[in-house]
Formats: sequence, structure tokens, C-alpha cells
Amino acid sequence: MSVRHRRNQVKSLRMRLIIALVLIFVVAVGLVFGALNADLVSYDFGSGQLAVPKGAALLAALLLGWVLGGLTAWLGARAGLKRRRKARRGKGSAEQA
Repeated sequence: MSVRHRRNQVKSLRMRLIIALVLIFVVAVGLVFGALNADLVSYDFGSGQLAVPKGAALLAALLLGWVLGGLTAWLGARAGLKRRRKARRGKGSAEQA
């Protein structure tokens, strides 16, 4: 095994350890936040009511925002690709004529 390969393995191990520690810290902060905000939040939808803990409501809002943001970015990138593809097709047919 070469020295360079060994260094890359050590760097990879360090990075995994750092990521694991950050993840453990974030989970711990989330658990503390959820424990301190355990009271219920009530939502009235007209046809029914829903009562969920504040932490669950916040998590649901964050996940919904993440999904909607990702969908918006994907749709925007897709529209840009369609425009570029259409422009290339237009160039190709003009050059052939």
C-alpha cells in the first residue's frame, strides 16, 4: 500500500468522524429543542382539527419547505434545459438550410 493511498484513507476517516460528530450534535440539539417545546399546537382545517407537538410541526414545515424548494429548483433547471435544447435545434436546422 502506498503512502498516498494511506493518507487518503486517514483523510477519509477524519472526514467521516467529523460528519458523525456534527450529526450527533444536530440530533442532540433537536432532541433538546423537542423536549423544551413539547406542548401541542392545534390546527383547525374547517372540516377537522389536528393537534401536534411544536417540534413535529416545525419539522413538518422544514421538510415541506425543503421539498418545495427542491421541486422549484428542479423545475427551473428543467425549463432552462428545454430552452437550450430548443435553441440548439433551431441552430441545427438553420445551418442545414
